[in-house]
Amino acid sequence: MQEVVILGAGMAGFGAAHRLHELGVKSVMFERNRYYGGNAASFRSTDAFIFDVGPHISFTKVKRIQDLFAESVDFEFETIQAGVNNYWQGHLIKHPVQCNLYGLPVDLVVKAISDFVYANNHDCGENKNYSDWLIASYGKTLAETFPMQYTKKFHTTTADNMSTDWIGPRMYRPGLEEVLSGALSPQTTDVHYVSHFRYPTHGGFGSFFNRFLRQTDLKMGFELVNLDPGSRKLYFANGTEMTYDKLISSIPLPELISMIEGVTADVVDAAQKLACTTCVVVNIGINRDDISETQWTYFYEDDFFFTRLSYPHMLSPNNSPRGTGTIQAEVYYSNKYKPLDREPQECIAPVISDLIRCGVVREDDEILYRDARIIPYANVIFDLERADALSTVHGYLDDIGIAYCGRYGEWGYLWTDESFLSGENAAQRIVNSEDL
Repeated sequence: MQEVVILGAGMAGFGAAHRLHELGVKSVMFERNRYYGGNAASFRSTDAFIFDVGPHISFTKVKRIQDLFAESVDFEFETIQAGVNNYWQGHLIKHPVQCNLYGLPVDLVVKAISDFVYANNHDCGENKNYSDWLIASYGKTLAETFPMQYTKKFHTTTADNMSTDWIGPRMYRPGLEEVLSGALSPQTTDVHYVSHFRYPTHGGFGSFFNRFLRQTDLKMGFELVNLDPGSRKLYFANGTEMTYDKLISSIPLPELISMIEGVTADVVDAAQKLACTTCVVVNIGINRDDISETQWTYFYEDDFFFTRLSYPHMLSPNNSPRGTGTIQAEVYYSNKYKPLDREPQECIAPVISDLIRCGVVREDDEILYRDARIIPYANVIFDLERADALSTVHGYLDDIGIAYCGRYGEWGYLWTDESFLSGENAAQRIVNSEDL
């Protein structure tokens, strides 16, 4: 078997390397950063706080993937019951909001239930976009008050500019009895798509990569700058050149297309239409650990600087020194809809101010650690241009024999295990091809 080149050392890249290793095929993996893991990497501060690049947990239902990750951390992992809530106008609401209306203003609850009943007993017409789907599923009041507001903050565009291709199990559709029960009682059944999850006991989420490092020849600090599909040559910023036999890429599609020699104008134009958010994560450490009863919280109101909070110290006791707590705040931008207008470090002050305003941080808390990091590619935006543009880009890559994988190769809403499986599937396609 010939050697296969893998571009990108994230979850998808290691999924590809793992499948090739199982099949007895050698691989070499190039990563532009000087660390591996991509958006699933972890880092430790000098004062022993551990943060992941972005919030990550493992809730895969695939036993084979569960076992692989467990073996990778020598079966030292935490199993945690998921706790999720929402902040809205001073209220902390159990997630999902649509079946947990208890305690909200009576006039809002009455209007929400009335609209819900109407929407579920009338033909709302064709769902041409995500906005139509939300109103048909939840009624106008619930849709406009909660998910539509969150959409603008998380996806940086409006619901009427998004398709429904990404929804899957992410948006729960309750029945009327569930809505009524959740409006009359604070005790409701857990219906979030994550019930329990795993997280490494030591080293952060990135520890799940441990076993896979031995299955490929990993080269870090290699930034691809040019790719010639005709001669099958790769050119890196450090001057390295390499000829490949077969190529698997998890590089974000807009970047990959911009580096390919001879790419046609229509493909370049299509790649530029693919939208993705950029996330600034602000990491905070404070001198107490009783910050939250849940592992993450959604924020709907525009006047809160962040969109979601997570609490890494609640995932493993080793993520922060004893008696301290950690907060990771997510602030979203996008080149297409909401350009980043400041340096990442400039996000720290407004995040801390709003953490105090909503009561997560107290005025007298001692802030032990503060930092901000940028995730250039965070979440794929399923806007109305995505499907056609993606078809054009993928068709071109298929024609020139480049296998793509992962969230930014498939340009989809892939969770961790799905990204790993995507890499495995790309590797299998490569091995099954006639000339390997």
